This record gives sequence, structure tokens and C-alpha cells, in this order.
Amino acid sequence: MLVESVYRSEDVPVVERFDYWRTLVGQTHAPVDLVSDYREDCRVLQRTVRLGAVSVWPSSFRPVVFRRTPRLIRESDPEGLHLTLPLKGVLYVRRDQDETSYRPYSLNVLHTSHPFVVRATEGGDGLHTGVGLEVPASLLPIARRHLSRLAGVRLSAREGFGALLAQLLIQLTNGTDSYQPADGPRLGTVVVDLLSALFAHSLDVGSLLPPETHRQALVLRIRAFIQANLGNPQLTPSTIAAAHHISVSYLHRLFQQEDETVAAWIRSQRLERARRDLADPALRTMPVHAVAARWGYAHAADFSRVFRRAYGVSPKEYRHHSITLPSRLNAKQPCGDC
Repeated sequence: MLVESVYRSEDVPVVERFDYWRTLVGQTHAPVDLVSDYREDCRVLQRTVRLGAVSVWPSSFRPVVFRRTPRLIRESDPEGLHLTLPLKGVLYVRRDQDETSYRPYSLNVLHTSHPFVVRATEGGDGLHTGVGLEVPASLLPIARRHLSRLAGVRLSAREGFGALLAQLLIQLTNGTDSYQPADGPRLGTVVVDLLSALFAHSLDVGSLLPPETHRQALVLRIRAFIQANLGNPQLTPSTIAAAHHISVSYLHRLFQQEDETVAAWIRSQRLERARRDLADPALRTMPVHAVAARWGYAHAADFSRVFRRAYGVSPKEYRHHSITLPSRLNAKQPCGDC
């Protein structure tokens, strides 16, 4: 599990909840003034996940206004970038005299060195829900003069690098049990690479990125493409390379620095998805051959053979025993050569 902390307003005496949260936001982000009509009815759930120098903080709270003033900037400025991904509710961000609205799945970029006012509205359940991301500006290979051009720009989280970043942030929001504490800095590096690629694309300054950042961003795009197309039996290194306008040989070179070859990663991902479906009680009535076809296996016999080689039992046996012996069956992972 990653290093994280959790704040639930109900764990704090009522009269202290709002001020406690204001202090917490100041420690997580940078000092801000908070104003809310719901000060006496403060409801907050905030988690802070540490990824080395990067922090991710999913939160839900009653409508509130955040103010970062020149006085607060003079008192304390970590010189960081703050990215906000609204999931429920709208953010209204004012910089100087300009106000921009950010609806769900639009990314907002703030710099702790610049004043701002952010008004968060509820998302239908009385709460605003979103994910905040804190990144030291010094980690990004893009000059500050270029980053300043992002003020007031809506970055889409539904396509391209923005969608990849949102997918990772939401995955972390849903739980970190599958990670080890040592994975935190590695995930932080992934976040910085994705953020750098997103900014470079939006600002059209891709030539400023170092080659390694380009490589990592391309690998992340390829992995996302593979996961989105696992059900296609024609998913091969050739089709993947063509979709990304690179040669097959260059695709293989990219994955030489990864844990598995591209073909082995496709196989392991397909097997893992099929295994999850077989263990899912909601899919008990789906025939095994349909599960196989769902994840790109054109022939049920081929699926049964590779599944047995990977997990030591047939798909039917796995489905039958998955409830009574889940820990033993799930412990064996698919081999890379299956």
C-alpha cells in the first residue's frame, strides 16, 4: 500500500472541523483562505497519497471558496503546480479579472506563486468531488514562462495525455492496496512524465522535452491503447505500431526497457482480464468461450490451453473454485511465455 493519510470530518469535533481542514489544505497545497456557507456543517473526506515529491489528494466536501492572496504568497510559496480534476460539481476559477469554469473531466492548472480564487460548487449530492495533484514546478522540464500560458486554459481529461493522467489519478483514488510503498516515487515519475507530455502538447513545445520523457509518454499511450483494444483478436505489434505511426522494430525497442515484451504484455493482460471475469459472480452465466472471445481469444481451445499453463487449472475449474479457494488460485500469476 502507498503512503497515505485520510481526513474524515466526522472524526473531529464539530467546532474544529472547518479550521482543521483549512490547515490540512494549507499543508497539502499551500496556505489559502477558505470561505463557506457550510462552516457549521462541514463535511469533508480527503485522502492524501504521497508519490515521492508528488501528492495526489482525492476529496469530497461541501461548496467552498479557496483564496490564494498576495499576502499568503509572500508568507509561503512552495513554487508548485496544482492540477484539479473535478469529477462532480463545477470549479469557477478567477485570476485577476478573468473567470473560467471547469466542469467534470476538464483539468485546471494553478501556480502557487500567482493569486487566485476558486469557487467549488456541489455535484448534485451536496458535495463537490474531485482530485487534486501537487507537483513541484522544478520537476517539469518546461520553462516557467511557457507554463504561465496555461492560466485559464481548459485541458481535456477525456482524450490524449489528459485522459491517461485522469485514468491514473482515478485509479489511485479507487485504492492503493495493489501497490507497495516503494512504488510511490516510481508512480510520481510516471505522473510527471504524463503531465510534461500533456503540457508540451497543449503548448506546442514538445521539442523542449528530454528524449526519456518522450519515450515514457509514448509507452504509456501504447499501453493505454492495448488495454482499450484487448478484445480485438487482430491486436498485434504491427497494428499497434501502425496506430502510433512508428515502426514495429521501434515498438520492440521501446519495450526492451520494460519488464515484458509487447507481445508478452498483451498476453498477460488478456489472461488477467479473463481471470477476473471468471471469478466475477455477476458473470457466472457467461460461457467460458464468451469470456475468451471478450478478451481477444478467437478459439476457446487455445484459451483453455494457455489459461491452464498460466494458472494450473482449466478455466471451468478456476470458475468453480474461485469462491472457495480464491487466495490460492489468485496467487499464481501468468507466466510471460504463455
